[in-house]
Amino acid sequence: MPTTTSSASSSSSSVSGNNRQADVFSRLASSDPEVKLKALREVKNQIIGNRTKKLSFLKLGAIPAIASVLADADDSDKCNNILVQSAAALGSFACGFEAGVQAVLDAGVFPHLLRLLTNPDEKVVDAGARSLRMIFQSNQAPKYDFLQEKNMEFLFSLLNSENENVSGLGASIIAHACGTSVEQRVLCEAGVLEKLVILLDGSFSQREACLESLATVLKNNPEAVSDFVGLESGKYFNSVTELTKDRYPRTRLLSCLCLVVIYNTSPSYFVNMGTKSSLITTLLELLNDPGQSGDDAALGLSCLIAEKEDLQQLAYEADAIKNIVDILKTGSELQPRRLQGLFLSLAELCSKLEDCRCSFLSLQVLDLLTNALRHKDADVRAAACICFRNAAQSVKSLSAGRFNSDHAMLPLVQLLHDPSSSVQVAVLGALSNIVLDFSSPKSSFIEYGGIKQLIELSKSMDPIARCSALRALRNLMFLADNKRKELFYSDVKAQGFACLISDPEPPVQEQALALLRNLVDGCISSIEFVFDEDGLILDTVGRQLRKAPQAQMAIQGMYVLTNVASGTELHKEAVMQQLFPQAKAESENFMLNFLQSDESQLRSATVWTIINLISPSSPGAFDRHVKLRNAGVIPQLKNMVNDACLDVKIRIRTVLGQSMSFGDNY
Repeated sequence: MPTTTSSASSSSSSVSGNNRQADVFSRLASSDPEVKLKALREVKNQIIGNRTKKLSFLKLGAIPAIASVLADADDSDKCNNILVQSAAALGSFACGFEAGVQAVLDAGVFPHLLRLLTNPDEKVVDAGARSLRMIFQSNQAPKYDFLQEKNMEFLFSLLNSENENVSGLGASIIAHACGTSVEQRVLCEAGVLEKLVILLDGSFSQREACLESLATVLKNNPEAVSDFVGLESGKYFNSVTELTKDRYPRTRLLSCLCLVVIYNTSPSYFVNMGTKSSLITTLLELLNDPGQSGDDAALGLSCLIAEKEDLQQLAYEADAIKNIVDILKTGSELQPRRLQGLFLSLAELCSKLEDCRCSFLSLQVLDLLTNALRHKDADVRAAACICFRNAAQSVKSLSAGRFNSDHAMLPLVQLLHDPSSSVQVAVLGALSNIVLDFSSPKSSFIEYGGIKQLIELSKSMDPIARCSALRALRNLMFLADNKRKELFYSDVKAQGFACLISDPEPPVQEQALALLRNLVDGCISSIEFVFDEDGLILDTVGRQLRKAPQAQMAIQGMYVLTNVASGTELHKEAVMQQLFPQAKAESENFMLNFLQSDESQLRSATVWTIINLISPSSPGAFDRHVKLRNAGVIPQLKNMVNDACLDVKIRIRTVLGQSMSFGDNY
């Protein structure tokens, strides 16, 4: 039978392969140099560009065996070929294969590879330098402390080398190990920029290493950028710009990424709109490159246009949205890094411009986004969520219910359980916008248990997740009907709400108060939530406001009191009790501090509370007015009739008009 024959053939092939690999290991241990050399070449040739073979040899223990060969070989001429081949084999294991890098480092070969750099034979030096560069492409490579003089001397000995692989290694070490502003400063003061720019005129590998290290040294470092741009009157800055037109995709990509770093650090050097357009166009062209350059170009584009409306407009005019969507629709399996970059680029394009959002959604991309929510890579899932979030800023699309379908909502709610905290925060951002779609009386989000999971995440150990969950709940409660509010409150309860308002993180407190503000907005029955358990929630709000909180938190807290004060006489008196607690006379004038705040929104929220408290139609309005006047609140308002904020000025005149009805002239 065909199945039996195929199975037997496969089994025979497997046994044969294992026998050959076992034979290689025995030859690596041979005392005959020629046998050993042939075995090294055989291993190297089999694993180059073959991830499956690398993994197979790694599991069989090939790396320690080759490391032993390297360690045992001396620096005499007769061992040169063995040194070259063992270094090349180890470098091949480390090339683009993280498990290989780890195994190489675990085998203790790093000092032996460094030893090769001082070998008198140029071929041995080349092999050692190339192998080390492969290792330094990984985050697992050792870090160099540039603050130590011996390490700086070693680095400059590499950069000063006439061997292109060695000087390129020096640049690669900088790109890998320079991670702080202090290290950037030390390197620049030592003259590393002047050394690196020399490599721009060197070989392909030298240029590649130079551009990567330049981007590392210049990132978020305006002083270094200024020094670089000023070198020889802008010669090298212009050289990097010209390299965006190079015939090699990798060179074009790295020069673009270097320019992205410079632009994001010091945009003043890009006054020419044509340079910006050219940079965007080149990155868009590189998106179609099938290799690593295409993967990195996607992330580079997203970094370039992030938070920049002018560049987003240029990218939109360059047809970036259609180009990216076409790539996503090709059906070919894209690398996770490329997918992440493509979705982040789309997210940035949709972050500010409604035209971009409309163009994006017109291309029928929701299925692509929804599929990405289920991707095995957490970074891709997070990027898709961010894309959802920004696309859902479109009021027109929200109102049409485009994001509230079961097809999209179910995977979004499921991601609230994602093991990755970054994915959870990203999906919370998406849902914060999507739940604003209150046109549907029966939300699938609620049916899938979204409210319960948001409440759970509001108790997360991660303050960012807590804050994001509360923001989503806040939006869910915006103009919500009483049924939805009751459903939410039945799970959170007064004690839970009080804990959220008292959270140790001010941003969480702010979002909790903003949520409460929306919860008690609307009909009278909504206000009753704050009186549950003997007014625990309202007491907590009053206590937080008396602690002289940050302005943004105080704004939300005062709007809670504003909404409560819009209710019945009982509600108004409860607010007065928070403003003037009998046992806390020292805190009675916190409203005066709010009225004198530099934040116009806080002044406005405080005046709104007063308007609701002394509405002339309320039976107790006169007594409340007297208390406010005696506390200095009404006199303070009289001093604010010409407030710089128009909204505050209008509200103050409303209060003073109310005061006149009680015989208080101004």
